[in-house]
Amino acid sequence: MGTLIRKTRSVCPVCLQNIPAGLFREDGGRIVMRKNCPEHGEFSVPVWHGKADFDTWLLETPPLLENRGLGCPGNCGICPEHEIGSCCVLLEVTGRCDLHCRFCFAHGGERTDEPSLDELKAAVRDIVSKCGDPLLQLSGGEPTQRDDLDELVRFAKEAGCSYVQLNTNGIRLAKEPDYAKRLVDAGLDIVFLQFDGMRNDIYESLRGAPLFEVKKEAIRVCGDLRVGVTLVPTVVRGVNDGELGAIISFACEMSPYVRGIHFQPVSYFGRCPGMPEDADRYTLDELMADISEQAGIAITSFMPSRCDHPLCGFHANFLIEPGGELRALSSISHSSAIRGCERDNREYVARHWMRAPDEPKPVSVFEEEMDFDTFLYRLRHECLTLSAMAFQDAGNLNIERLHRCSLHVYETGRIMPFCAKYLTPYT
Repeated sequence: MGTLIRKTRSVCPVCLQNIPAGLFREDGGRIVMRKNCPEHGEFSVPVWHGKADFDTWLLETPPLLENRGLGCPGNCGICPEHEIGSCCVLLEVTGRCDLHCRFCFAHGGERTDEPSLDELKAAVRDIVSKCGDPLLQLSGGEPTQRDDLDELVRFAKEAGCSYVQLNTNGIRLAKEPDYAKRLVDAGLDIVFLQFDGMRNDIYESLRGAPLFEVKKEAIRVCGDLRVGVTLVPTVVRGVNDGELGAIISFACEMSPYVRGIHFQPVSYFGRCPGMPEDADRYTLDELMADISEQAGIAITSFMPSRCDHPLCGFHANFLIEPGGELRALSSISHSSAIRGCERDNREYVARHWMRAPDEPKPVSVFEEEMDFDTFLYRLRHECLTLSAMAFQDAGNLNIERLHRCSLHVYETGRIMPFCAKYLTPYT
């Protein structure tokens, strides 16, 4: 049974009723969430496999207080119990998509609904009024299905959004460089590029088409336009969990076009193959351990978030050395229980994912060591950021985590945590 180490709340994965839950420590450091729905029975799901020390990773995060989160996520909007503001706000600009991916939180391609440009501008104004100056992520569906997307990018920057990020499969960017240029000229800051591996069979399995060459061309187009690219792999056990080192090596080769990699361990919400088995689950600490083994990176290089809940993700920064080796600039020992805010998080993202302006590289006066000016130049131009977001689904939803979410979604006047917005029951 294990030892109860933390009480929280979750939902029944069948009916989504809010129910008590607990985290239990088993042999070997494995952490399991257990919960019991009065109607549908008991459920158990692994959330940590002991590849890193769970207690250290939590950064002394306090547990969910008693009688908190009783209405989550059904009354989400956001309520006063929410503990953090908006770092990034996602805005769906279309339901259309040119792919039909095996996993898709937004059921892309199954819908043809599309707000008008005026409706989207009104939504942007509302987002700015509610959230200040957020990083705005344009998503879908596939947002590049819209011909007027550049107008929306320009409006968002003028309305007060600090940064604008495009969440895309990259197909249209690769095929229509002029379209990509329109977006960049309008003020696009970051391209968040779906990128699952280095082989076409991976894309055929997850996306239904051989897309590797298309992805490379999209990166080239964006690089020539000097807009930062972050690769976004959805990591599925048995499909591409053995590709992590190869993706990192590729990103180093494509620097400075590629600024970072944002790994997303697969979650079972939206369109997905069905209720997962425990063996299908791919936890955050397993991801860190596999990256460490495949890329030769010390697992201590990864740091938990000090803005979102520590169990939501990690980040790590590296200098790219000649030959593609990575020199760690971060360590879990740098983390502390002091909480950052959504603005700090947003500026961190922008600093590491955007392309820096052109500048001459300083000539170091030292033959064997960098001087300070050279080090700063390399931070701006020869750095790779690895990060991850472990989204929650109805099986492993932890309301303690939900209360510290800074990745929000705009929906008809409401600002909602991402994992609350896209939560779907198992059928």
